[in-house]
Amino acid sequence: MFNVRIGVRGALAAVLMFQVAMSYSKAEEGRNTEKTVLVSPQEYRGALRNPLKGFRPRKRDGSHEYGTLCRVYLKWNELERTAEDGVERIMDVCDREWRDVEKHNIKVIPRVYLHWDGDKKYWPSDMQEDDYSSDQFKQRVMRLISRLGECWDNDPRVAWVQMGIIGKWGEHHSPGVSQEMQKLMGDAFTKAFRNKLVTVRHPWEFESYEFGIYWDSWAHIQQVRKHGGGIEKLGTRWQTRPMGGECAYNWGRWKEQPGDDPNDTLQDTDHRSFLINTIRRFHCNNLGWVAEYDPTDPIVRSGAGEVQKAFGYRFILEEFEYPAEICPEEAFDIVFKVRNTGSSPFYADWPVEISLLDTKTREVVWRDLFKGLDIRQWQPGDGWDNAQQAYRQKSETHTVRGSFKLPPEVGKGEYIMAVAILDPAGMLPSARFAIQNYFKGGRHPLGRVGVGVPVEAPLLSSEVFDDPAKDRSLHYILESRTRPSTATE
Repeated sequence: MFNVRIGVRGALAAVLMFQVAMSYSKAEEGRNTEKTVLVSPQEYRGALRNPLKGFRPRKRDGSHEYGTLCRVYLKWNELERTAEDGVERIMDVCDREWRDVEKHNIKVIPRVYLHWDGDKKYWPSDMQEDDYSSDQFKQRVMRLISRLGECWDNDPRVAWVQMGIIGKWGEHHSPGVSQEMQKLMGDAFTKAFRNKLVTVRHPWEFESYEFGIYWDSWAHIQQVRKHGGGIEKLGTRWQTRPMGGECAYNWGRWKEQPGDDPNDTLQDTDHRSFLINTIRRFHCNNLGWVAEYDPTDPIVRSGAGEVQKAFGYRFILEEFEYPAEICPEEAFDIVFKVRNTGSSPFYADWPVEISLLDTKTREVVWRDLFKGLDIRQWQPGDGWDNAQQAYRQKSETHTVRGSFKLPPEVGKGEYIMAVAILDPAGMLPSARFAIQNYFKGGRHPLGRVGVGVPVEAPLLSSEVFDDPAKDRSLHYILESRTRPSTATE
């Protein structure tokens, strides 16, 4: 018996080119000869606008070329004017502030604050300004955090949560967070957020908690040793909690690093390399402020593409193997290999879909999910080497296997085999592999497959692929939520 593999190496031109390798296989007597198609997609070299990573602009209208994350500041006295206000008001404020983000495939990172700077303070009218220690403050903080959890923990618009509340800009300084408040707030946020991850300004202060970080002076020359060293002391925390923040262009020696402004950071070779090295070294997932660059400047925009590729995850689909022909109602296997060449993992448990597409319309004819697959385990490398521009500990190639069976309603004929990562909010394609095999809408076509019929030419020409960088159609679905019956519960 022979097992025939049709292997594709390198780019596919308009003319279909492939090699056929044959190997002898000892199998049980009576089993049919199996032909499998082995595809090695070519990497997409450009940067991708992928969810839950990258540049984090202020705007949340989808106008930024890479922005899928947006930090949203919320004044406490907007959410609660007095103790009489309830959860309904918090939901109303969030719905107003986050309106239509799902249409642009954007998720928010909310932070509540009391003090901006100077005399810009936003305390509820029935609380004492600058009181961070009284019993009333503790009780109200506990209640607020519980309500935020009720509103945000299952809201698909929320990526993760910044603790905030105490200190200027909610940055846990001026004043800092006392040990008593660290425990009170650490316990409260842990209880309130079972599904969403929590980040804090100084996670090394919250020693008993597994929080991520928002370092709001990322790559600032005066903080790299202290804050970068603090991140490294967290060990492998970055594997399960996001490391992010923003660059700062308004204090100290910022002009030395990260540069005069976002444009300077991205167009100057020294500044850009310094930023990328910190992103790689500390496993940075996202940054704000530097996102406010000028996209009309070609040099700046080119630099932005380099930085976007370094941020967060970047999944390379190295191989994809599937049967050349599927028998209706009989089990078949799919195997693929994937590697994360980015700086951080993907921090959400999103499913991977396998599908058959109509060869003419590209519409989904059948789809199913890989069982027991957790893409959060697709970790990047570690131990960044600035000189070699590579991780000393290379990222692992993960082999994924799945067994599937077509229902009888899938008729005989030729289809396109495709794979996609879905956002659970609507189960639509969202996070994309960095490969050239792409169709507008988020699915990756790998090759033709026959259902009950042989396929003469399973390989796809690169001419049929769409450019993923030009696809702005991805979105997710915000389903209606149950609201409390009263505003003063």
